[in-house]
Amino acid sequence: MEKMDDFDKAILRILQRDASLSVEVIADRVALSRNACWRRIKLMEEAGILVGRVALADPVKLGCPLEVMVMIRAGRHDADWLDGFHKTVRAMPEVVGAYRMTGDLDYLLRVRVADVPAYDAFYKRVIARIPLSDISASFVMEEIKETTALPI
Repeated sequence: MEKMDDFDKAILRILQRDASLSVEVIADRVALSRNACWRRIKLMEEAGILVGRVALADPVKLGCPLEVMVMIRAGRHDADWLDGFHKTVRAMPEVVGAYRMTGDLDYLLRVRVADVPAYDAFYKRVIARIPLSDISASFVMEEIKETTALPI
């Protein structure tokens, strides 16, 4: 896919809000034929612009209402430590986001748990599996904006 035009961007905006819509509905909203819209979606998938379609779940209704930002400073940065850290974080379902950072922190984890005791259990599992220089957490008090949609 060489360059995205206004139709492609409009399709992406719609899909980012609701990927369950039919091609017919999307085509109608962007004023294209069904086939033209379908071809554009397929091209974006083939180009790797669209990398997946998911259903978003309500964390409160699923028993993990507490979001925690976990800040980590690593004591080591060698390949073995990094491999162990990556494997541990990827295997923990409570971790919904993991980021290597610049600045004072090495890593930031977004974690979803039921409550503070559940976070404490998570914390104990992390420090038992990975040697760390420092780990601290901040509990999210209010979610002001949460989106998976990228600005297009």
